[in-house]
Amino acid sequence: MKRSLFAATAASALILTAGCSKQDADNQAAENTTTAPNNATAQATPTPPVDREELLQDAVSALQETENALAALDKKDAKAATAALERATGKLEIVLARNPNLALAPVDVSVVSYDVLGSVDAVNALRKSAEDALEDGRLQEARHLIDGLASETVVRVSNLPLATYPDAIKAAAVLVGQNKLDEAKAALEAALSTIVIRDVIHPLPLTRASAAIEEARKLAANKQRGAGDDARIQRLLTTAREQLRLGQALGYATKDEMKDLLKTVDEIEDGTKNKGAATSIFDKIRERFKKATESSQPAEKK
Repeated sequence: MKRSLFAATAASALILTAGCSKQDADNQAAENTTTAPNNATAQATPTPPVDREELLQDAVSALQETENALAALDKKDAKAATAALERATGKLEIVLARNPNLALAPVDVSVVSYDVLGSVDAVNALRKSAEDALEDGRLQEARHLIDGLASETVVRVSNLPLATYPDAIKAAAVLVGQNKLDEAKAALEAALSTIVIRDVIHPLPLTRASAAIEEARKLAANKQRGAGDDARIQRLLTTAREQLRLGQALGYATKDEMKDLLKTVDEIEDGTKNKGAATSIFDKIRERFKKATESSQPAEKK
């Protein structure tokens, strides 16, 4: 039943920033629209900033105390279970008080990467074999063929659903108070099963292509660049094309989005000739990379 409750600080901070963005936006909107009735120069009192690291710690503590309560119930220790549930409830109340609009509280972050060691031609050949197997109804053969056909970093975030989890903890505490320990244990296990897991996919071909483009952008911004820099730009664009074709073969984003990215690389090549900076084209491809990454995310489960 024990879960991993530790994550890299940087990854945690990133997830918390995303998780609390709605609250921050609401606070900003309130500040922008609040006016003083009698004083045109009066300003709204700013909302104190949220300590996101502390928020993470409180949410993690609530989950840990839930597991402590389960361990106590396994030992038929109602007193220890009640104390753990009280601590969990207290932590959850702190989280909700600080972030009343927060729907999901992150409690764990894991990062794992997968990569393909092979050429675009090899990936396409394997993909065709899998498609042929599917057409013939050989689903399991196709499944084994495409197993490992991924080049991505997956950031997996486990979240407590704040709309239901606190009430479930309180309900379990009531059952413990009634000495219904087995029912309380079942209620806590059910609450833990509601933890929401979300994956954020970062396709490595897109990431690598984008990095190459950004380096080319910096070189192209120098109108006094020499022949060596121009040659470096060409090599970077070649790298970007290779990575985009690999991403295409692996099925990231949509066909049209990948075609647009490759087309824009060609536009950058033309735009950087004769010491051109191609600033607007570099701006355009940034947005296209962003859109392609968004399209590569897993579909929401219903």
